[in-house]
Formats: sequence, structure tokens, C-alpha cells
Amino acid sequence: MKFHIKLTLVTLFISSFLTGISQNNINWISWDAMIQKRASDSVKKKVFIDLYTNWCGWCKRMDATTFSDPVIVNYINKNFYSVKFDGETKDTIVFNNHNFYNSDPTYKKSNPNSRGKAHWFAHSILDGKLSYPSYVLLDENLIRLMVYQGYKQVDEMLGILLFFGNNQYKYYHNHLNSQWNSSKKL
Repeated sequence: MKFHIKLTLVTLFISSFLTGISQNNINWISWDAMIQKRASDSVKKKVFIDLYTNWCGWCKRMDATTFSDPVIVNYINKNFYSVKFDGETKDTIVFNNHNFYNSDPTYKKSNPNSRGKAHWFAHSILDGKLSYPSYVLLDENLIRLMVYQGYKQVDEMLGILLFFGNNQYKYYHNHLNSQWNSSKKL
């Protein structure tokens, strides 16, 4: 009897360990998959977009370090739709009833040693400040909350995710508004 209990406990431990390993990756989805998922979900999440390019070394480092950290992985998977977006993709993206496309999808073919042309969605959502890696946070209604650029270590990225994921940005915004309104009375 004790052997069966021990065997059951060991089996549960190993299976939970293996389940933890399988959740070691962020569940990145495409823009279109995110739109479809949002449409079918009754409770909408915020959106975390990782804008990258294939030639970006810091983007690859983010994937290997920060985006591989179990705390980051679990928090993003639980609280956000996570979109991985190639800033030079040839795909057409529909957002706010606008079609965004690559300005010249044949550029890379005619200039094989050069970088590709920027996608208009990347250009638009980053306000023309194309820098990779970049991260964009959208609220549940797909309203842009903030853009962050550059390599982020785990603690810095976790602070960003918690600030927006826990809606702390709303309290901060309200606090700033009250400070602004009280300063007008002076």
C-alpha cells in the first residue's frame, strides 16, 4: 500500500514537472489568430506585441533570455494575448478598419544583401520610430497603452507587465489627473 502511494506521488510529481516544462514557452500567436481568439473569448485580455525582425540580434537575445524566464512566460500566457510580429512581414494586417501591408514586399528579393522594408503596421503602431525589439501593449479594446523599445531584462519586463496587467496604469493616470486638476486651482 505504501509503495502504491509513493508511486502515485512520484508519478504526480513527474507529470507536474513535465507540464511545467511544456509551459516554458510564451504562446505566441499571429495578429489574425489574436483577432479570432478575441472574437471567441467572452473575457477579453490585453495584447502584448513583440515587434522583431529576423536580422535583429537583441530580438533573438530577448527570446533566449527574458522571454524564456518561467515567471515572464507564465504571466504573459495568463494575462495577455501574445503576438509575435515581424516588422518586415509581407502579410496584410487589418486593424481599425485599415489595411496595413509591406511597402515593398519584393525589396528583399531585388536586394538580397539588404534588410527588408518596414511593414506599415509596425511603422504606424511605433509612430514611425522603428527600433527592434519593440513591445506594444494594447488594452482589452485594442487601444494602445504604451510602446517600449530595446532589450529588457527579466525584472524590467516583469515590472512593465505587472504595471499594465494589474491595471496599475489606470490608478497612475487618475492620480496624475487629480494632481493636474489641483494645480490648476493654484
